[in-house]
Formats: sequence, structure tokens, C-alpha cells
Amino acid sequence: MLRYWTAGESHGRALIALIDGFPAGLEIDYEMVNVELRRRQGGYGRGGRQKLETDQLEILTGVWQGRTLGSPLTLQVINADFKLERLKELERPRPGHADLVGAIKYLGSIRGVLERASARETAVRVAAGAIARQLLRQFGIETMGYVTEIGPLAVGHSCEGNIEQQREARDKSSVYTLAPERDAEFEQLIDATAEDGDTLGGVVEVRVEGLPIGLGTHAQWDRKLDGKIAQAVMAVQAIKGVEIGLGFQAARIPGSKVHDEIHYDASKRHLPSLGYVRPTNNAGGLEGGMTNGQPLVIRAAKKPISTLRKPLESIRMEDKQPQRANYERSDVCAISAASVIVEHVVAFEVAAALVDKFGGDSVEEMHDRYQLYLKRAAER
Repeated sequence: MLRYWTAGESHGRALIALIDGFPAGLEIDYEMVNVELRRRQGGYGRGGRQKLETDQLEILTGVWQGRTLGSPLTLQVINADFKLERLKELERPRPGHADLVGAIKYLGSIRGVLERASARETAVRVAAGAIARQLLRQFGIETMGYVTEIGPLAVGHSCEGNIEQQREARDKSSVYTLAPERDAEFEQLIDATAEDGDTLGGVVEVRVEGLPIGLGTHAQWDRKLDGKIAQAVMAVQAIKGVEIGLGFQAARIPGSKVHDEIHYDASKRHLPSLGYVRPTNNAGGLEGGMTNGQPLVIRAAKKPISTLRKPLESIRMEDKQPQRANYERSDVCAISAASVIVEHVVAFEVAAALVDKFGGDSVEEMHDRYQLYLKRAAER
């Protein structure tokens, strides 16, 4: 079973992720991970901290001569801006954040809660997901995340072409959409929001292509891949909704317009989809908790950041008197970063399902099992 845990606080000395169950024999591309860490720090509307941090991956255990050993991987990302012990306690919790409920639950300080609840922790989740993406690429599986909505403005899918061409378009965009020609419009919205002392959320989409039929299972509710993915995405800070395929729209139209008809194309029998094709992909690549050979399509809705430069009403914890909430250094809009984070938590769950289906002690053994499965499945 491939899984991971994270440790470390926003203003602690380092963030740590421990990955267990990763197969041996994968050569780690550190620069690919570091590129994704830098993308997570980017995007128009980010705050001042991103100018202080230069996130880079260190692997402390589980690698020998650049290749995974099959033993647990310990990932580390150093915090350049660490000062947890020197920071003052917050007196007034911020609405929408973990401040109030966390301090009550743990009978402790708001500061201790907010530093762990901070999305800074997602840096090592991106690192873990980037390593998982390198494993997926060994099997021809590619992922991509991008922004489709920023506040009230919808971006949509303005770039045609394959996933590489779309990735190139996204990487030209200051807000990580597929429509870089509209960047000025979105930047203007973010600037106006900043002037008002407010914040913006949005919607991101992740696609995974090259998937075989049969990752995940229908046999147990807690092993269904759609459930695992939804949990991983919802666990990203500020995500308030997850859709797969048509998502909520599927509840509003008749079944004849929802379900993807099944066709067969013998010329595509050699592909991971085994020649089974669909004229539509309303299911988003998942049926019965399992991949169906079509691209995986997931969307996540991110609420606006809770820390406002013009704070909302709150109370002072000591005497319960009404006051404005505390202000902490923050972003105006971090939807671009969210697209990076969601892509990588999805990638990790897909890689975990791949290991679960074809897992062995090494990548080489996984390849052999994968090819045997495709051969037997094609005969079916």
C-alpha cells in the first residue's frame, strides 16, 4: 500500500513527508519536483512570503545513488522563514480559519493551530505528488492541473490540442489557466480585490490521461478510487467542493444525457483503454469506483482565503468582547497554487491505486505485471 504522512508547521524549521510503500528502482528527477514546488509558490495574487521561500526537495531516506530502495522515503522542504517560537499569540480568531475551533479543541493557543492549519504544509504534499507523477510516467500516465474559474469569471477550456500543448499554454499564463491571452483581465480583477482589502477563490480542474481500465475497486466502499480522490482533494486547505466528470450537473439532466455509451474500436485495442471508446466522458473516467480507460476529470472549488486585510468581525478570546479579527500576512488569490496542489494530491492517489493493482517490490516487477494484465484483459 502506497501512502504518506506530513509533519511540520508553517513557521517551523522544515516540512516533512514520509512515503511508505514506494517501489524500488525509480530514478528520482529532483529538478522536476523543484519546478512543481516553484509553481506552487507562483501565480498572480500571491503574498510576500513567496518572495522569502525558495522551496527545494531534500530526500533524507529511501534513496541510494539516486534511485528508490523500496524503503520509506523521507522528504524535506526547509522553511526559510521560521520564527514560530518568537511570534505573538493571536487574541482574535479569524472567521473561516481553524483558529477558534482548533484552539478550543486542543485547549491551546490559536498560534499553534494556525501554523499547522496553514496551506504552507502542502509544499511537501506537492513534493510527494511530483514523485508519484514520475512513477505514473513510467506507465504512460500524465496529469495536468489548471484554473477554470477565478471569482466570478469563468475561464473554460480555451486551448485545444494534447496534454503537452495544453501544459505549454498553462505555463504561459500568470494565473495558470489555459487562456493566457486573458491574463490581464484576471490580474485586473485580483488587483481590484486587493484594493478592497478582500480575497478571491475559484475552481481548478485536473486531468489524468493514459489510465488503464480497472484501477480502484467496487468491492469495498473505502477502496473506491473516486472516494479516495475526493477525500484527498477535500483535505486540501480551503477546498469546499469536489466534482468528478459532470459532477452536480449530472443531477439536473436525464440519464440518457448523463451516461457514456460504450463503443469498440479495434484499431485502439493496443491502448490502455483496450479499444473501448466513449463518445462522451461525463463519468470523468470513473465508474463503480474504478477507472474505465477514459481520462480522469476532477474539479475542486476553493473558497476565498480567510485572512482579510479589512478583517471581519470577531471577538477577543480573553474577555469575549467584539473586535475585528487579527490580520496575518496572506495572499489575495491563491487559486493558481491550488491547481498545483490538487494536481499532485490526485496524482498520488492514482499512483497508490496503480501500486495496489500492479504492486511489486520494484518498478520493473510492476511493469511485468502491468503488461501481463493488459494482455489478459485484451483477451477478455
